[in-house]
Amino acid sequence: MTQTGLVWSEHYLEHDPGPHYPERPDRLSAIKPRLERAGIFASTTPVEATIADLALIERVHSPAYIERFRTRCERGLPYVDTVECPLCPATFETARRAVGGVIAACDAVMAGRCESVFCAVRPPGHHAEVDKAYGFCYFNNIAIAAEYLRHEHGLRRMAILDWDVHHGNGTQHHFEADPDIFFVSIHQHPRTLFPGTGFEDERGIDAGLNATLNCPMMPGCIDEHYHHVFEEQILPRIAEFRPEFLLISAGFDAHVDDPLAHIDLSTDAFEWMTVQSVRLMRELGHPRIVSVLEGGYNLDALADCVLAHLQGLRLP
Repeated sequence: MTQTGLVWSEHYLEHDPGPHYPERPDRLSAIKPRLERAGIFASTTPVEATIADLALIERVHSPAYIERFRTRCERGLPYVDTVECPLCPATFETARRAVGGVIAACDAVMAGRCESVFCAVRPPGHHAEVDKAYGFCYFNNIAIAAEYLRHEHGLRRMAILDWDVHHGNGTQHHFEADPDIFFVSIHQHPRTLFPGTGFEDERGIDAGLNATLNCPMMPGCIDEHYHHVFEEQILPRIAEFRPEFLLISAGFDAHVDDPLAHIDLSTDAFEWMTVQSVRLMRELGHPRIVSVLEGGYNLDALADCVLAHLQGLRLP
């Protein structure tokens, strides 16, 4: 079994917007015992979650937004930019640590310590725009990681695969004019779900035209429909692009039991998508993957799906 790393920190529980908010500390608290029973903590490489330098975050987010976020936390204000992005005193530093965990995962893979790393971080990131928090997200962890891999590790071509049930608007918008980052998203159709972006005709702009692939799925889609789109569109397009590194926005809210959407995937679907991704990157000669937790709001389903995802990453 190939070596897989895990980013985990109790500090990620410190962003606590209250018990009735979907993106809450209980998400990680539910995952932990499931992974412990499966022996995951003992059989994966621990990757330490450090606090990211603000200069790295500024490659994606404007200094004005970063300062607004920081000061609103310090002043004890209830949210930043939108009520769906609530604050507690620890939110700013927890978000910085989420970025830092993903950066550390990239370093671990590039150093050859791991073939893949799963980052069980929160808050999530793929909705965060350059200059605002949005959709439970404050800093765009995956976009910052791609910029880090480009600047610090010299990678030229990367793919970002986002299978969260909600379209990764922030990630797409940051890279939509960039021909060297291939952004792929499979998500519930934007006419039926937040954030209302990710139509098929959103293919990138200017030099980045055709470096964006959106695969909107109608409510009620099941494993078979996702298998078909992966096999006919997603995997061939990633293979054609030939990335040196794959970043996965691993949301698990397309599960049939998730309360915030209407896609009906089984737990097995997430392991299947993971295995296909691992096999593809090995075939391309660059078996380097970092996956980052995004959504998933039914606690039992989330724990099952994270375990399935890690089992897929550990493919022999």
